[in-house]
Amino acid sequence: MRAVVYDVPGSFEVRDVPDVEPGSGQVRVRMTRAGMCGTDLHLHDGQFLAAFPLTPGHETVGVIDAIGPGAVDGEGRELAVGQQVVVNPNSSCRSCDYCAEGRPWLCDGFAGIGSSTPGGFADYVVVPGAQLFDATGIDPDLAVFAEPSACIAHLMDRLDPLEGQSVVVLGAGPTGVLLIQILRYKGAGAVTLADPNPAKLDRAAALSAIETTLVDRDDVRGSLDAIVAAHGGQFDIVIDATGRAAVIGELPRLARNGGRIVYYGVADESDLVAISPFEIFRRELTIMGSFTEVDSFPDALPAFRAGAIRMDGVITHRFALGDYADALDALRSDRTAHKIVIEGSA
Repeated sequence: MRAVVYDVPGSFEVRDVPDVEPGSGQVRVRMTRAGMCGTDLHLHDGQFLAAFPLTPGHETVGVIDAIGPGAVDGEGRELAVGQQVVVNPNSSCRSCDYCAEGRPWLCDGFAGIGSSTPGGFADYVVVPGAQLFDATGIDPDLAVFAEPSACIAHLMDRLDPLEGQSVVVLGAGPTGVLLIQILRYKGAGAVTLADPNPAKLDRAAALSAIETTLVDRDDVRGSLDAIVAAHGGQFDIVIDATGRAAVIGELPRLARNGGRIVYYGVADESDLVAISPFEIFRRELTIMGSFTEVDSFPDALPAFRAGAIRMDGVITHRFALGDYADALDALRSDRTAHKIVIEGSA
């Protein structure tokens, strides 16, 4: 079988690797779609808990090819060869203090398929059955968004109560497009999406009833002030989905007194921002992070089946596994790229 393999950060090849067989409790999945996101650029550079040698790919849709003894899915159901499934890449030790507290995403033993263990940028991937969820009947082009949607489901838990809250999301990438829809699905009030790319804003607005506003890359501060003016005031919740330090440092400008600011986009590990502690103190702002999920797939998938999530037209670039280098280049530098997927062989 073929797989993308990094022996060290920044250096990879698509090569033949030994076929994998599922052991007890495991399942072999033939990859049909594997989404790329900004995290893959961080993994390329050796960040985001990457362990080498590495086969990345953490947004995987596939078809079950073989089932090991005793394997059941993440909801305890039997699995079948030929069944379409999505892969939850994340797991925890289930025995540390954080896991006992019900916060497994903070576990020191946190592990990720596609970062700690071989992931979906391969013909096949072997995973614990408990990290699979049924995606029967869901279009693979929609199912490929299951993992980022599960991460957002975790964020929604962090943001509860959300009903009626005004929200601004910075960044109209695929995560931003999902965020605005799930925010509306969960009962948020006015939702605004901001980005410097008008094509991405137009696509997002066609999928959900939101306000959009264009950001000037060369005048972030002025653009954020203009967002506040257009909205008629600051926001209850401010979510960064860009991971860009130049944006993150200005987020308090968008928040109401007592508001919540969320660091959701993945910043470079070396980035720093300057924030006034007096402003946080005086205005009683809350700054919070939302990292990932471990148990949120069952919360995310019902929105797919209910038709509450639409991603029509968001996938703009498709690459074969052997063209991974071209896909990575597009992810890094092609401003026409929205969502990029690696497609498996038929």
